[in-house]
Amino acid sequence: MADMENEKYKVLLVEDDTNFGQVLKNYLELNDFVVELARDGILGLAAFRREKFDICLLDVMMPNMDGFTLAEEIRNVDPDVPLFFLSAKSMKEDILSGYKLGADDYITKPFDSEVLLHKIKAILKRNQEMQEKQHSQVEFTIGGYNFNSKLRTLEFEGNAQTLSPKENELLLMLCEYKNDLLPRENALKRIWGSDTYFNGRSMDVYIAKLRKYLKADSSVEIVNIHGNGFRLVAPE
Repeated sequence: MADMENEKYKVLLVEDDTNFGQVLKNYLELNDFVVELARDGILGLAAFRREKFDICLLDVMMPNMDGFTLAEEIRNVDPDVPLFFLSAKSMKEDILSGYKLGADDYITKPFDSEVLLHKIKAILKRNQEMQEKQHSQVEFTIGGYNFNSKLRTLEFEGNAQTLSPKENELLLMLCEYKNDLLPRENALKRIWGSDTYFNGRSMDVYIAKLRKYLKADSSVEIVNIHGNGFRLVAPE
């Protein structure tokens, strides 16, 4: 990831409205971002596969490949790159679809460019802080699993799963609160930046992934404490 003080962040903007796309591109460039503008999902995916981006801004309704399909393809390449959806549609179903794909935000058009800029900066700052943060304990035993938060590996009987940064940070917090309640608010503020309904839905997706990774040991369970948070239950 780029250093906010020195190197410029790179943005992939995928938008089929030529005028709107160019205006937003110019605005972001005036604010010191390097922006690649692609006119549809297929071109956007080609650009993403070609070079490294710090954040992706995806229009939802596009010809050739819509924003949701593009997001799935991007997630296959990089499961943790920040994703913002830009859409004229504000239907709850569409917004939830965006968050289920691991979106960091879903912004309805028309929107204030300055607000978008602040949201982008907040996400990038949060990600950088997560990467720079050092934890005193890096290895944990979770039942039959060995979890190394520095290497981002979860190992069981010789088979290792590499975790995405968000999966890693969430499992680390669960380990820090092992057999105790991890409040939803704490995890959302530390990993997602704010305790909102949609960030909560996004966290639920990551909890489901962690449950899948931990299912080989029946003595290990992530319990949902309704309305309060989660508890990683594992033998001491």
